[in-house]
Amino acid sequence: MVGLGIALVYQVTGVINFAQGDFVMLGGVLFAILTEHMGTIEAALIALGVTTAVGALINLLVIAPARKATHDRLIILTIGASITLQGAALLAFGPDPHVTPRFSSNRSVDIFGALIDSQYLWCAGTTAVAVLAMWLFLTRTTMGTAMRATSMDRETVQLMGVSPKRMALLAFALAAALGALGGIVLTPLQQFDAMVGVPLGLKGFAAAVLGGLSSPSGAVAGGLMFGLAEAMIAGYIGSTYKDTIGFGLLLAVLLFRPTGLLRRALVVKV
Repeated sequence: MVGLGIALVYQVTGVINFAQGDFVMLGGVLFAILTEHMGTIEAALIALGVTTAVGALINLLVIAPARKATHDRLIILTIGASITLQGAALLAFGPDPHVTPRFSSNRSVDIFGALIDSQYLWCAGTTAVAVLAMWLFLTRTTMGTAMRATSMDRETVQLMGVSPKRMALLAFALAAALGALGGIVLTPLQQFDAMVGVPLGLKGFAAAVLGGLSSPSGAVAGGLMFGLAEAMIAGYIGSTYKDTIGFGLLLAVLLFRPTGLLRRALVVKV
């Protein structure tokens, strides 16, 4: 879902949002803290709403005022937004890690003889529902069609009465919501603190690059490929090397297939 959020923002605005991992962090930490005082559903809804609002504010306060800047400067601004979110979370929630109980009473599930942590099934199910909902939104609604049109030709959609500014705002809000969902289902599996968003954001970026930054569905496939590669490296070589080899794979893709493994390079015939 991190990769999906990065691809969504990039497709609409052309900006790589390096604050995406911090949306995961914010959603997860808020959810973990709120579950100590209220029910799981209420805590999830509040964490989701607050993180979505933060994503919209980043667009309004950071990206929109600098919309005429180059893409390089906009990327640096998202890095600055990421550092700001980390510092704000550290001040607001403290340095202590947070974790929540698993959503299911059964700790593991037997699937064809393999014991799988039940929380991973929640992660997979939530991702599947989020991807389906995003696909339906982008292909079956007027607003989603406007977002896809904005990614294709900003000047033409302005002539058709579509505001690229509003589409960018919506893209950031949806990306933040996707990040918050990821954080909510991930908190029972790992401890969340203010700094956890950086590695999650890097892996989400790797997923988006592997599948193609301009393709949300490719980003999902890229996330599956990156996760499988990490699991196989950890199983056959050792967990010590999984990050090194995994990001080495990302470097190879950037060097030899910059459009992504699942995207065709654009060829202009003269």
